[in-house]
Amino acid sequence: MTETRRLYVLRHAKSSWDDPGERDHERPLAARGRRAVKLLAQYVQDNQIRPELVLCSTARRAVETLDGVDPPGERSIESLLYGAGCDQMLERLRQVPAERRSVMVVGHNPALQVLVLSLARSGEWLDDIRRKYPTGALATLEFAVPWSQLEAGTAELTGFVRPKALQNG
Repeated sequence: MTETRRLYVLRHAKSSWDDPGERDHERPLAARGRRAVKLLAQYVQDNQIRPELVLCSTARRAVETLDGVDPPGERSIESLLYGAGCDQMLERLRQVPAERRSVMVVGHNPALQVLVLSLARSGEWLDDIRRKYPTGALATLEFAVPWSQLEAGTAELTGFVRPKALQNG
């Protein structure tokens, strides 16, 4: 029997648009994003979210989100994840070594929203995610297939949290 695996899907926190001439890749977190990251870091710690591997986009806002949330685990900052679509993201996840039981992806929409909606066959937050996958949102998916066999409908959406809900909670 295959052991349960977890995939944590974290959209970068709110980024700054203060400098209209700044390249998209170099945009930092906004003040609101930095506040959200603190809430997310506490949530990750309180809920003992401990990915063995963290795959993160090279975009500054994604790396700043990762640094602020600071989950444990090996980190891999990957340029592919900056512009990846859902299919590329899924292909990257299928390359995760079989012995890894938990992975966090830190990246961008629309790829993350589409990825979660594609993988999840069920979960109480699916309607929320269909409407919006806001900055700083974190979804948790669980599945029993090896990473190499991850495909549409193989996971259960077991968690979804937004910074706004953490602020009010």
